[in-house]
Amino acid sequence: MAVAPVPMEGHGSYNRSSRVQAAGSSPALPLLEHAARMVTLPMTPAPIVIADYGASEGRNSLVPMRAAIAALRERVGAERAISVIHTDLPDSDFTALFQLLASNPDSYTRLDPAAFASAVGRSFYQQILPSNSVTLGWSSWAVQWLSCVPATIPDQLQVACSSDSAARAAFARQADEDWRSFLVHRGREMHAGARLVVLTMARDDAGDFGYRLLLQAMYATLLDLVEERLVRAEEAHRMVIPTIGRMRAEFDAPFAHDGHFAGLLIEHLDVFNGEDQVWLEFERNRDADAFGAQWAAFSRASVFPTLAAELEGGRSDPRAGTFVQRMEEGLAKRLAAAPERMQIPLAKMVLTKGES
Repeated sequence: MAVAPVPMEGHGSYNRSSRVQAAGSSPALPLLEHAARMVTLPMTPAPIVIADYGASEGRNSLVPMRAAIAALRERVGAERAISVIHTDLPDSDFTALFQLLASNPDSYTRLDPAAFASAVGRSFYQQILPSNSVTLGWSSWAVQWLSCVPATIPDQLQVACSSDSAARAAFARQADEDWRSFLVHRGREMHAGARLVVLTMARDDAGDFGYRLLLQAMYATLLDLVEERLVRAEEAHRMVIPTIGRMRAEFDAPFAHDGHFAGLLIEHLDVFNGEDQVWLEFERNRDADAFGAQWAAFSRASVFPTLAAELEGGRSDPRAGTFVQRMEEGLAKRLAAAPERMQIPLAKMVLTKGES
């Protein structure tokens, strides 16, 4: 099923509903700052290039980009040009990204006159930037998205919750292929001595992807809409969230022969449990409705557009708006009925391009 992923909801929705991703990215920031202090810098007058792979609408890129630029400024001073290139799928909301960079007081473009922003609309499973041009890379909450949907999932929306062995095998094969493809193209883009910091969904040592309460409630809500005949059974059958959580061994696999792959080596790899900020807020205020609403808003911004694309008329189907709204309302209600801390397995790593 060679179906391309669908961009986030757009119109600033992801920026407003991405607290989970923002909190999860924090543990990787020290790795990014250290990488910025260690990378080999290009000779002047060439600009230092930072690539932000999978930027979406940009809000969760503000803090990492500022941190990386600040660490680089310690080495090169205030005048050296730094080019920040944000990348995402062609249909992503780049208008929201550039509006954010222009208006947010914490934007690196407002704080640093020698830092310049641009964007490329292209999948990172292809080469995006010129060979040997990238000094420092950052990718947060992005490489869990597969390049295509490799199979339908007969008993769930997300393969980690499925008991179907054929679907699980198909997703595992696609995940391995996509990870290798991502590495190959980054290896071409990075110059010698460059570094790439990746933060992504993972599976823990027991193979658990997490988010079980959320995914079960989401699937149950979809089945309700099928029963109510808002969604046809064949449409629901096609609805899949094409994300994957890789285990430590799966991140390591391409490097198994001699520690190198595509000119890269793993300098650091850690699988850990991210903090559930929504749950921590619930513990403080005991507001179950807010707990449900925040997780439902996260789901609406990140995955509901992908599900809506499988309606007969795609995202322009007359039912699409109602579908997304009903999914959000039903999911919020279910989660509010039984709040529970989400397990959020994540991986953070640093990849280094070998010196020539």
